[in-house]
Amino acid sequence: MNTFGNIFRLTTFGESHGPAIGGIIDGFPAGIDIDLDLIRSEMNRRRPGTSLLTTQRNEQDEVELLSGVFDGKSTGCPIGFIIKNTDAHSSDYNELKEVFRPSHADFTYQMKYGIRDHRGGGRSSARETACRVVGGAFAKMLIKAKGIHVAARISQVGSTILSGTDDEQFQQYAKIVDEVRQKHDSIGGIISCTITGCPIGLGEPVFGKLSASLASAMLSINAAKGFDYGGGFDGVGLKGSEQNDPFVCENGKIHPHTNNSGGIQGGISNGEDIYFRVAFKPIATIAQPQQTVNNNGDAVTLVAKGRHDPCVLQRALPVVESMAAMVIADHLLMKQTNSII
Repeated sequence: MNTFGNIFRLTTFGESHGPAIGGIIDGFPAGIDIDLDLIRSEMNRRRPGTSLLTTQRNEQDEVELLSGVFDGKSTGCPIGFIIKNTDAHSSDYNELKEVFRPSHADFTYQMKYGIRDHRGGGRSSARETACRVVGGAFAKMLIKAKGIHVAARISQVGSTILSGTDDEQFQQYAKIVDEVRQKHDSIGGIISCTITGCPIGLGEPVFGKLSASLASAMLSINAAKGFDYGGGFDGVGLKGSEQNDPFVCENGKIHPHTNNSGGIQGGISNGEDIYFRVAFKPIATIAQPQQTVNNNGDAVTLVAKGRHDPCVLQRALPVVESMAAMVIADHLLMKQTNSII
């Protein structure tokens, strides 16, 4: 299962310490202006090695487009791209060849396939999400033409809910993450995302719900552990009379007076802002002694080497946005196709 989407489809390939990662975007319409600066900007947001708060693996993440673009526009053909891995330190992972790291995919991958690439987690590494950001950049170009915008922010780190201006929130985030980093530990948190300008009618009422597509997309991201939208889990403490969104008609337009539904009702977008949250666990790799076992079941003490993020949130922001943009782009194209039929 290396392909995401129905009409707007992204197929990714490559491993963390292989020569390159990359992908193919299929179903992208012809004649769309391709914004190369947007692709670079999005990749820089996810790129490692940009501060002490992220892994020091220093990949430039330069995207090489191989097909599907001519004279600055999409041709309607598959868009192929690669991103070369230039700063992988595979020797850091030699001792992991026979060891199962706690809370990683090592054990499950080995049991399922009978083989695994121990260098940085191989295919199960978050390195793969760089390809998603490329797909998301193209999706953003597509939905921007429809007046749709996706924006994510870090709303909580550990048990601390961030508040104040953007700069004040980042300072709170940086302080907490740096304290954790210095203790050779990791921390999780919550990313909140809002989609504005989404038209009425995206999604299907049963198995193709827009909310289900978003949930599936978000939970496919490494370290994601939870998803809610609208009132979400906070709404379980409310009564129906408090949670419901009454409809009103203003200037000849019918719309919900409130938006506890988070822009989706019955699995279909209702024209209001769509907002959701994604919970991320603390990064599993920490530079503290941990008890585990090797392939033979022998108990061992593991102190992880290599370069790892103390917190996933900062670099996960563009990944969350990218997955959301691809979901919306896919549903837009499905709605367009259904309208033609």
